[in-house]
Amino acid sequence: MITSFEQIFENLRSRPKKRLVAAWAVDDHTINAVKLAVEAGLVEATLVGDEKKIRQVCAHEKIDPALFRIVPNDDELRAVSMAVDLINAGEGDILMKGLCSTDKYMRAILNKEKGLLPPKAVLSHVTVLANPNYHKLLVIGDIAVIPAPDLTQKIAITNYVVKTAKAIGIAKPKVAIICATEQMLPHMPACVDAAIISKMADRGQITGCVVDGPLALDVALSKEAAAVKKLVSPVAGDSDCLVFPNLESANVFYKTNTQLCPGAQQAAIVAGAKAPCVLSSRSDSIDTKLNSIALAALTAN
Repeated sequence: MITSFEQIFENLRSRPKKRLVAAWAVDDHTINAVKLAVEAGLVEATLVGDEKKIRQVCAHEKIDPALFRIVPNDDELRAVSMAVDLINAGEGDILMKGLCSTDKYMRAILNKEKGLLPPKAVLSHVTVLANPNYHKLLVIGDIAVIPAPDLTQKIAITNYVVKTAKAIGIAKPKVAIICATEQMLPHMPACVDAAIISKMADRGQITGCVVDGPLALDVALSKEAAAVKKLVSPVAGDSDCLVFPNLESANVFYKTNTQLCPGAQQAAIVAGAKAPCVLSSRSDSIDTKLNSIALAALTAN
């Protein structure tokens, strides 16, 4: 089982390199992250965007532009669309967001004629989090794409976090369906959905994992909290995956970790498209973007 991002890097170096295409890659954070990924032997890379800006950033950051294939396009929207076209043409295995806004990036992915969305697919945001206060990596969803997932979307999110957990070597991931309480309260829709998903896993409708819910966050992560509350659960205190009831709760959890937990590391991708799509904030650190590239490469077919 992989327990750190460094181990993900080591794993990728022993595999054939995936090809990354970065959309509107005209900023120093994106180009530096891609440069580090290329130099670390994780991927090969194509940068799509204003060639003059790309070369100016490379000169300022003392980066050799020969590390990349540069596909020139000086219009942001067209550059993002062109990056998606390269994936569809088989010239890339991973898409990455550069300086473009998330709405423009997602619009290109979701384009019905030229995008990366398979028929009837549900796109979801999957994050892998390394927190020094927890004993292993956590896979969580969905902090950025589905604002208020319904039951069908929560099932899709559950399957995506399980698939990601398996990619990092967890044979049978333990999934906690997070709610405000571990009690089954019929008047709370999140509890009802959690109970349904848990029972579906018990009956083999969701496979390859152990699911329990509803679970409050404390019992999902702390064996001590579960013992105090006298909760018997195969998941409590040892969760590999957390599925949150909505985007707000997941996003607050994620940003609490990144802002108040020194040493926390994270990676983020969009799952469900024809290829993994790196979706990190424009303000995310170079390390977060590098980790996200690595996670995308690990999960790419």
